[in-house]
Amino acid sequence: MIETLKNAFRNKDIRKKIIITLLLLLLFRVGCYIPIPGLTRDSFSDAVSGNDFLTLMSGITGSALANGTLFALGIGPYINASIIMQLLTVGIPALERLSKQGEEGRKKITNITRLVTIVLAVIQSVGIIVMFGQTQDAIETSYFFNSMWVAGIFMTIVYTAGACLVMWIGERITEYGVGNGISMIIFIGILSTAGTTLVEKFRDVFTGQVGELWNIALFVFLVLVIFFLIVFVDLAERRIPVQYSKQVRGTKMYGGQSSVIPMKISGSGVMPLIFAYAIVSFPSMIMSLVPNWSDELEWWNQNFANGTVWYIIVLCILIFVFAFFYAQIQFNPEDVSRSIQQNGGFIQGIRPGKPTAEYLSRINKRITLFGAIFLTLVAFVPSIAFSWAGQDLVNVFSTTGILIVVSVALEFDKQLQSQIMMKNYKGFLK
Repeated sequence: MIETLKNAFRNKDIRKKIIITLLLLLLFRVGCYIPIPGLTRDSFSDAVSGNDFLTLMSGITGSALANGTLFALGIGPYINASIIMQLLTVGIPALERLSKQGEEGRKKITNITRLVTIVLAVIQSVGIIVMFGQTQDAIETSYFFNSMWVAGIFMTIVYTAGACLVMWIGERITEYGVGNGISMIIFIGILSTAGTTLVEKFRDVFTGQVGELWNIALFVFLVLVIFFLIVFVDLAERRIPVQYSKQVRGTKMYGGQSSVIPMKISGSGVMPLIFAYAIVSFPSMIMSLVPNWSDELEWWNQNFANGTVWYIIVLCILIFVFAFFYAQIQFNPEDVSRSIQQNGGFIQGIRPGKPTAEYLSRINKRITLFGAIFLTLVAFVPSIAFSWAGQDLVNVFSTTGILIVVSVALEFDKQLQSQIMMKNYKGFLK
């Protein structure tokens, strides 16, 4: 990774892209500290810390949600809109046709995704205001003519505009910078949250609490071990060999080569975890919005709070369900089998056509099973391990945050390597 960065900075064009990426990420971090008039920060922080899903989303936004700042929604609405469009593309024939129309079709889908992002940002803004507005002194209506409606409309507009600005920053990083803009924004948000917590721990060390230094050292050691294990599994893949027979087309002969179908163990990435956390936390969020459901909310928190038996069972089941669901969306054995057959390929020992599709489906289910077990372990093991270094260090890296940091770092390294290789090829041709 370090050698890749050195080679990248030697090239003027790549160095320019890296600088643009860093400046846009700096703009995002500045927006995470711009306060919204009329909001009480402490009330927002207390409400967020009491909900697991809101704590997860706050970590992704670099604590902007807990602080109630301009970028409180972060990139969340754009991610949700992209996921919704992905699912709708599979189920709606019109969107599926658009996705197959090349660049023009993708532009139309992108525009629809932006509109869905605005709608989701408005809905989430209203939800935040209604939820936090029930807390006493959370919103200072004196700034808004003592009208809760005026305060709500103002904050909805501001939060929606902040979400749109974050979406614009992400798209500009993708277009002019290095890597995927959405991933880079989430990446920097998680790292900034972890960095803020570690800075506070070092502050305690300098004020005389020398014992905290050992906790920090143990935490860093555990982070390195867990990161190594996650990278090891993330890079693991099952390679299915495919042999292509020779074909004569006109006066030329094609084929006669061998290739592989790479099937990653963690192919679904972090999405099953995010979906599982969202569904487990959704009922408590809805109950907290309804004042008359205080008894139901108390019962839910007693039985389904983080760490209870039912919480662990339900979360594990949801992780497995979404892992298999997302694997079915990402990998279609019938399409892969058809593509192999049309290009004159075959898997040794397996007949082309339906037997190949059944073989690929069976392999995909086995790999998805191991991937789901891996995600389930990631959902619980890091929190238990980090608790050895101190309870205040448990939430420095969330379970999803660890996976996101690893996957984005690996993807960023691959992007730099591909751009360096492309520049070298261009220089050679010149």
